[in-house]
Amino acid sequence: MKILQAIPFFAPKFGGTVTSVFLLSKELAKRGHKVTIITSDLDYDKNYVQTLEASGVELIPFHNVANYGLFIHTPSIKPWLWNNVKNYDVIHMHNFRSHQFSLLTKYAIENNIPTILQARGTVLPFFEKQLLKHLFDGVWGYKILKNVSKVIALCESEAEQYRTMGVPENKIVIIPNGLDVSQFSNFPVKGVFRSKYHISKDEIVILFLGRIHKIKGIDILIHAYADLLKEIPNTRLVIAGPEDSYLSVIKDQIQREKPENMPLFTGPLYGQEKIAAYIDSDIFVLPSRHDAFPNTILEAWACGTPVIVTKGCLIADIVEKAGYVSDLDANELKETIKTVLTDETRRMKNVHTGLELIKNEFNLTSCLDKMEKIYQDTITEKKMKIRGNE
Repeated sequence: MKILQAIPFFAPKFGGTVTSVFLLSKELAKRGHKVTIITSDLDYDKNYVQTLEASGVELIPFHNVANYGLFIHTPSIKPWLWNNVKNYDVIHMHNFRSHQFSLLTKYAIENNIPTILQARGTVLPFFEKQLLKHLFDGVWGYKILKNVSKVIALCESEAEQYRTMGVPENKIVIIPNGLDVSQFSNFPVKGVFRSKYHISKDEIVILFLGRIHKIKGIDILIHAYADLLKEIPNTRLVIAGPEDSYLSVIKDQIQREKPENMPLFTGPLYGQEKIAAYIDSDIFVLPSRHDAFPNTILEAWACGTPVIVTKGCLIADIVEKAGYVSDLDANELKETIKTVLTDETRRMKNVHTGLELIKNEFNLTSCLDKMEKIYQDTITEKKMKIRGNE
């Protein structure tokens, strides 16, 4: 198949969506498909895409002339789409509110190319910039949802969000994120991360790994951590992730609350360094106000690290099978952390269950098989529809 992947931005600082598209495209290319990614050059990282290009994936970044809170404008994409959309068998769009996607669906319809939208946690117009999102939906969003062939939800909760936006049931397919377990088959020596950052073996390490953004609820975690130190003083909070403007807000909060043990900021961690952080941590905490299907949960399970998420995570019901779920409340989060530290039997059982979930439900091979089938089914359905109209 000739597959066109479209995403508004393509840099690791934007988190799990980019990571998932990177992995999906790379593995599809390994299976013999011709894969092209179109994106903008907003924070585009040439070094990041070198491995992807080496695997045979073509990347085309279009110049970003304006960015209104990630509503990215790339006018040079229009002539490219007009000339090239017809060369692909299927188009897969990642994220939702992108003006590029309104153009993509327009040219796809004109050329009878099936389109798939995977919103990846951006279905509903909530949280920040709500007015702008409602405006987008009125002008383009509902048309995109109407015109795409299929939508992919990461979980049942996201499928329900599509229904809320008026997407009919026969267009919704659920495919979760999958983990490439081969990346977690050769662990670094335990203690490497602690040694690098001068954390003693006796300290309890609480790890947050992700974008440093308000939506991730790091402020809630810091407040819980400051209170936890009053009861369990030999604790260290590690905050790992790419910086953005919210970092200054977090550091101001730390100065106000003055925890006894200052949190450690490592910046972004990748590859073996990221795995080392997981295996040297006692708990991984994701206190998000909203998250669809964070890859970090699967990564923590793969490393045998206990997981806590908040109810803002759309897969909280899945995490309950192999982890802990807290309200979006600092005191309850603190109490949940204490429970994890004291209930060794449940903690070990959850670690085992998490590994089983990856093996049986969230392994990369299974998820790729489902994605390939959706591509092929969508192409076949489009051809049958064309024949029926002849």
